[in-house]
Formats: sequence, C-alpha cells, structure tokens
Amino acid sequence: MKFLASILCLASSALALPAPSGADATLVQRQTTGQITDQYLYSITLPTFTSRRNARDPATLNWDSNGCTSSPDNPFGFPFLPACHRHDFGYRNYKDQNRFTDAGKLKVDNQFKTDSVRGVCEALAEVYYAAVRAFGGDTQSKRADDLVKEYEEKVAIYDKLVAEAQENGELWRVD
Repeated sequence: MKFLASILCLASSALALPAPSGADATLVQRQTTGQITDQYLYSITLPTFTSRRNARDPATLNWDSNGCTSSPDNPFGFPFLPACHRHDFGYRNYKDQNRFTDAGKLKVDNQFKTDSVRGVCEALAEVYYAAVRAFGGDTQSKRADDLVKEYEEKVAIYDKLVAEAQENGELWRVD
C-alpha cells in the first residue's frame, strides 16, 4: 500500500511540472569553432578581441602569435601589435579549421587592414597590408609578383611621406 501511495505521489508531482513549449522546447545550439573564430575576427572590436585573447577565451581556439613577425610591432609608436595578434589568430584558426584558402586569407588580410588603419598612419597601414598580402601565409597559389610589386610601391610611398614629415619636423628620426 505504501508503495502504491509513493507511486501516485511521484506521478502527480511529475504531471504538475510545466511542459516545455515554443522557444523553451528547442535546445540552444552552441557555436562551432568556425563561427566563434569569425565572430572574433569580424564582429567584435579590437579591444574586445584583445581581452578575449588575453583570457584565452575559449581555450579551444589557437591563440598563438608571433606578433608582427619581422616587422616592428609599434613603428613610430603606432600600435600595430593588437592587429597583428588578431591577424595571426585568423591565419592559425583558419588553417586549423581547414578554411585557409585564397578567399579566406584575403578576408583575414582585409580585416587586418581595417584593424591597422584605425588610429594609425594610413600609409603605414597600407605597407603592412601589402606585406601580409604578398608574404603572409601560404595558400594554394604561389605569391604573385604583382602583390610584391604593390608592397614595394607602398613602401616607397610611405618612405616618401616619412621623409617629408621628418623634414617638416612633424616626425622624429629613428636613425
């Protein structure tokens, strides 16, 4: 008898619970690493990215970076390092996710240019952008001579602008 009373008590309690309906009935799907990578590359601000990078959040993504490789991280005090960190994040995770194609590389490189132009000398950002296009990460196609030529043109423009600014006393000399 006690057993039957216990069963009836549990059954009535279970029936009293609210049943999921509508939006509550669907499970919230987690983002894939590819979706998180794209969100961090293209949808959040560079300072927010830097905070997440410093926290290694989430740990499942590749946060390794070599900074700006052999280019200066902060030429003339312009902070390129955060843009270089996000650029490395894009390259490494796109490679890990088998998405590092010519189109994927171009998209990551374009974001690097956008990040670099914010708050820094646009001519120098153009040099860095041309450098990653010409020399950054291997894809299916070999480096195009026209990209190397574009890089050399951007360096020449930048050098001319720096020399003019130094002659006018607007920029210090680092020699």
